[in-house]
Amino acid sequence: MPLESEVIKKQLRSSIIKKRNILTPRQVDEKSAQIMDRLLSLDEYHQARSVMVYLDFRGEVRTAGLVKQALADGKNVAAPLTDIAKGLLTPALIVDFPADLRPGAWGILEPGPQARLLDPATLDLVITPGVAFDLSGYRIGYGCGFYDRFLPRTGKDTVYIGLAYEFQIQPDVFPQVHDVPVDIILTEERVIRVMKCA
Repeated sequence: MPLESEVIKKQLRSSIIKKRNILTPRQVDEKSAQIMDRLLSLDEYHQARSVMVYLDFRGEVRTAGLVKQALADGKNVAAPLTDIAKGLLTPALIVDFPADLRPGAWGILEPGPQARLLDPATLDLVITPGVAFDLSGYRIGYGCGFYDRFLPRTGKDTVYIGLAYEFQIQPDVFPQVHDVPVDIILTEERVIRVMKCA
């Protein structure tokens, strides 16, 4: 990526995180509830048997309600275990929420060491966080590339859903060749289905 694009990407990440950080807890709760309503109405959610859900941190779209609902719906629910040294995410099963969780990398909750690990290829749905998304499904994360390394390890039919506040949708997030787009983006205002080239 040209240096200029990398600088713009870094500035965009910083700007959007600042906007997210000024949301009040009530605004986060309200917007997250609207986004969850959209997610729970999707056919992709209803058809999924196995779902990996990020556990929210620092103003991200809240996912605790989704984890509880998916468990109540009888789905296998996993959350990512983060191996910072290897730069890898591994799906680990949640059986008892939130009792199965403990603080992991960067203080983000994740399943404890007793959790059963899942093969990424068995996941039907992966719910991804992001700092920004464009309408082609590309995302800016926190700059470590964990999801870009993880998503190619999933199955060919795995559906990727990004959760975002409307202000996180941007005209361009300057994707690189290794970036993996999501299939659907959900905000409090809309469902964005990404058109894929055949």
